[in-house]
This record gives sequence, C-alpha cells and structure tokens, in this order.
Amino acid sequence: MDASAPSGDILLPDLLTLCREAQGAADDVFAAARRQVTDMCTQDGKVSGALVDANQVAAHGLSWLATYVEGLRQMLGWGERLEAAGAFGEMEQLMVQAAFGEYLAQIRGGIALSQVEIVRPADMGLTADDLAPLETAAAKTLIAGGNTSALRARMGEIMAEGHFGSLGLDDEMLEMVRDQFHKFVEDQVMPHAHEWHLADKLIPIEIVDQMAELGVFGLTVPEEGGGLGMGKIAMCVVTEELSRGYIGVGSLGTRSEIAAELIRLGGTPEQQAHYLPKIASGEILPTAVFTEPGTGSDLASLKTRAVKDGDIYKVTGNKTWITHASRSDLMTLLVRTNSEEPGYKGLSMLLAEKPRGTEDDPFPAPGMSGGEIEVLGYRGMKEYELGFDDFEVPVGQLLGGVEGQGFKQLMATFESARIQTAARAVGVAQNAMELGLKYAQERNQFGRAIHAFPRVHGKLAWMAVETMIARQLTYFAAREKDSDRRCDIEAGMAKLLGARTAWSNADNALQIHGGNGYAMEYPISRVLCDARILNIFEGAAEIQAQVIARGLMSGRN
Repeated sequence: MDASAPSGDILLPDLLTLCREAQGAADDVFAAARRQVTDMCTQDGKVSGALVDANQVAAHGLSWLATYVEGLRQMLGWGERLEAAGAFGEMEQLMVQAAFGEYLAQIRGGIALSQVEIVRPADMGLTADDLAPLETAAAKTLIAGGNTSALRARMGEIMAEGHFGSLGLDDEMLEMVRDQFHKFVEDQVMPHAHEWHLADKLIPIEIVDQMAELGVFGLTVPEEGGGLGMGKIAMCVVTEELSRGYIGVGSLGTRSEIAAELIRLGGTPEQQAHYLPKIASGEILPTAVFTEPGTGSDLASLKTRAVKDGDIYKVTGNKTWITHASRSDLMTLLVRTNSEEPGYKGLSMLLAEKPRGTEDDPFPAPGMSGGEIEVLGYRGMKEYELGFDDFEVPVGQLLGGVEGQGFKQLMATFESARIQTAARAVGVAQNAMELGLKYAQERNQFGRAIHAFPRVHGKLAWMAVETMIARQLTYFAAREKDSDRRCDIEAGMAKLLGARTAWSNADNALQIHGGNGYAMEYPISRVLCDARILNIFEGAAEIQAQVIARGLMSGRN
C-alpha cells in the first residue's frame, strides 16, 4: 500500500513513529520560516521594530506556526508518556492522530490568525523547497488520513460516554487536587454561576471564603510565606477546574497570583513577611491597577503620577478596566514617580491599601473614586474606572523600596500571569465543549439526537482535540516555569492558542444549540461572552503574537 494513502482503519499503524517523523518535518518548516521572516525584519544585523511592524502578517504568522509546531510536540510527548505508563488508550491515540493530521494540513495550507485573516506559507517567504518536508511519507500519511470524518465519529461515540482523554498529569497529588476542585465546582459553582452572571452579581463572599480555605490564594506562595508552596502546574490544574465552572471564579486567584508574585520577587523582606501570609490566607484580596484610558498595552505612556510629599506619595490620575476594585483590600498600583524620566524608567509599583467598598459606597477611601464599567461577560468581580486625586500612599509601600523599578517588577510576573490565563482559557474551552455535547445528546431533530449528525459530533471531536493541545501546551509552559527556565515565548504560545480555542469552542457550542444558544437562559450564552475576553486581556492576541515573534527572531528559547 502507498504510504501516503489513508489507512483502511481509523487509527494509523505505528502512530507515534509516524508522528515523530512528522514532527521533524514540522520543525524543518518552522526553521525555514524563522530564517525567512528574520531576514525580512533585520536591518544592519539587528531585528528592526519598524520592519517587524511592516511585515506584521509574516511575523505573526511565524508566531502561530511556532505555536502549532510546539503544540504538536507537546501532544507527541503526552502520547509517549501515556504509552510508557500503559495508558495510551483509543481516545488518546485518536486525539494525537487528529492533532497531527489537522495542524500539519493547516501548516501546509494556511493558519488562521483570526476569522478573517489566514497566513499562507508564501506570506512567510516559504518556497516549495521549504515545504518539501511535508511531502515525506509520514507527513503525507497524517495529512491525508489523520483527521477523518470516521475518526471524528468514533471520538464522538467515546465522548458520549463522558471520556475526553487523560490529562496525563502522572502525579497522584495533582490528581487529588483536581478531584477536590472538580467536586467543589460541581457542588458550589456550576449550580449558581449562570444566576450570578444574569444578575451581574459579585461572586458571593462565602464562595471566596471557601476558596481561601481550599488554599486557592496561596497555592504558589512559598510555605515560609504562609502558602502551600506548590508549582505552576498545580496552579494550572486548579485554575482550569475553577474556570470550567465560571471564569469569574477561576479569575479570583489571578489577582492574588500577580500580587504575591510581585511581592515575592520584588518586595522588601518586611513587605514579604507582612503581605504574603495575608494574601495566601485570603485575608487580603488584591487587585491589579495598571491600565489607563488611552494606553492599553502601551505602559510606557502611563500618566498616573505619584509625587512624594514627606513620608507619603500623593497619587493623581486615572485607571481603567480594574477588576474587583471595590471589594479588594490592596492595590498593586503602577504609577510614574519620576515625571522627568520618560518611558518605562520612571515607573514604580506601590502597594496601596484601601478599605473594602460596599454596594452603597464602593470607594470610601479619601482621594479615590470609581465607576462601574458594564460588560457583556467576565462578570462576578465587576470592572471599574478609577480616579485618584491626591490619594495618599505611605512611602514605605513602594514595592522593593526603590523607585523606577515598577515596569521591571511587573515584567517579572508576565510569564506566570499568562500561564494562568491560558489555564483559564482551557477551563472555559472545556466547559463550552461539555455544554455543546450535553445539548447535542438531549436535542432531537428528525427522529434522532443531533449528536448523530456528522457536522455536530465532528465539531465536538475537534473541540476536544484542540482543548487537549492547548492544555498540554499550558502544562509545558508551567513545567518550564517550575524548572526556573525562561518561558515568555512558551507562556505566550499557551495563552495565544488557549484563548482562540476557548472562543472557537464557545462559538461552535452555541451553533450546536441553534436558536436556543442565543437565549440568555442557556449557559452557553454566558460562556460565549466569557470566552471573548480571553483574546483581549493579559496581552491581546496581536500583542501576544508580536512578543512571540520578537523573541523568536532574537534567538530566545
């Protein structure tokens, strides 16, 4: 039989060997693209920001190509680990095969940057010779026979029994943690999440208190700081489960993660001793106060200023899109302490305490005011615009005790924040898939459940595959972080793919619901709104792709 012809069986023979060979082909294509795009964007021996902007489609295409290739590598590694453990079952084999078949086909034909943007190999300067590795027997076999309708139908049958593929954690403690939070979400979050969303309510403080008791806010805080001292991989497992229930619940820990990371890495010993135990216990609920009107991702243009007056700073300026601002106790507040120093160098981080607000008086602190921003989704904590007018912060609350370090301190948290956001996206993607599956099994049309139709179970099968790719890529970034290796590119890839997968899953799950999906009474309407924000915050998809591309072209990772 011609090696490039589809196998008569659904599963291709010697699957992992095929995938290893195809991985090499994908690596070769990526290496060629990296050379070509780097050449496009280099001037006088250096990567030029102006040329990166001028060749943005090619540069961002390189980021997505790198994400696809790394996603395949992590799926292959997942399959190999499961095989070594004797746990590489039918579902897992189908998922690996579909991942390779589909992503290789897209690498050859074009990768979607968004619904209206496809980057083709030629856009990255790739020639027929550069793409020749995809004409090898292994790659051709997977492209032709990897992600077939028969495979998706079989996956649909297995998914109907409630099996979505092993996570491959290979750690009894992590499995126990996942089970604990799965039960918490099923019992305490899912029955109420849609009600909280529709009423635009804050997540009840009783839920916050239960999360504190479970250790959510101190998960990665070192034991000497009053936390559990677990790694980022544990953070991903917990965050995914919480976000599967409701993104607002999964995001409550984000602010604690950012604040604890800022203080752990950049705080004085006194600041660490004072704040870390209180953040870990949930006694202090922090919020991140960085973004300003008109600046967005351009933090170098930040205008909120803090002027030293004796032993206090007086803060004046405006912030926007501040999550959980009213009910928080501590603001990690990015300000400009040196108005003479332009750009990033004049920025500092303040640990600004404030009283918790109430519904009647959301911002009782002198010199501070705020107004709610009404949003489509991502509710449960509420978003605010804030105004500061000589708001006072003691000088001792300067993070690290040295001015001008704010941007550097914030940058040190980006890897963890993006990994955590990727895990949130995976949880939302999983929830969307489960909602779509449940509806497809229950909804009857033309005398049978709509799950029986190929374009319904086919959608669900690919949702499961791409959710697993995003999950394994997120776990990989977390393992790199836990190993103290630089992982800004890996974290960016995980966030980039996770966010797209969450939106795609939610959109397709709503399509499966038909008109009912457009009705607010159905939870998928909420999940669609929640999923949309993931491509925007913690680095919009375009910014994320830009950062990844610059890193790849500069030779990092």
